[in-house]
Amino acid sequence: QEELDLPERPRRIECYDISTIQGSNTVASMVVFEDGSPRNREYRRFRIKTVEGQDDFASMREVLTRRFGRLARSREETKALPADAQPAGDEPQAEEPDEQSPWNVAPDLVVIDGGKGQLGAALDVMRDLALGEVPVCGLAKREEEVFVADVDDPIVLPRTSEALYLLQRVRDEAHRFAITYHRTLRGKQTRRSALDAVPGVGPKRKRALLRKFGSVKAIRGASVEEIADVDGFSERLAETVKRSL
Repeated sequence: QEELDLPERPRRIECYDISTIQGSNTVASMVVFEDGSPRNREYRRFRIKTVEGQDDFASMREVLTRRFGRLARSREETKALPADAQPAGDEPQAEEPDEQSPWNVAPDLVVIDGGKGQLGAALDVMRDLALGEVPVCGLAKREEEVFVADVDDPIVLPRTSEALYLLQRVRDEAHRFAITYHRTLRGKQTRRSALDAVPGVGPKRKRALLRKFGSVKAIRGASVEEIADVDGFSERLAETVKRSL
């Protein structure tokens, strides 16, 4: 709170990271920490839908618009309730749910994996959604500098700072979560494209191969005889598989 001049102690922190390789299968992650501990069940993954090629700033704008647009809409719906819908006096009130939807909860701090450019993209979204009161900072990897709104120079926290350690933990967890999702999608695409290109191998035979060998890499390493042992494969088709892979 003191190091970043926040209005209150940041109990709930959300962090966002973008993962892509040359603009392929671009994804984003959202991780949530409360009181310094991860809340895994509130983690979210996003596939970037509106950005072509590699554009981290536009990707960050998309994911934050999708996440915080829901918060903004929730607030607008609450404001739009008619006066007679509000409980008054001693009238009985419906019990509140134990927990609010995480989409309707404003974090005490948003951390962006990146520097001034990524921070600027995030601040644009918050202003557009009238959520300018939500504190946002960027943590740049190279020098571990912290960027905040309306301050030109980055904040350099001591390496022994507990605040820096927490920001790094949150940022690294968001990075891990995004990378894991990106690798999963990339692996699925690799299996799909490699086997779909083999003449005579349709969905049923593809499933049979993957059940038998587990991965495209293992299929590549198998002999013609081993592939021919799979249900639905002749020796001739097995030779075609070997040539194609």
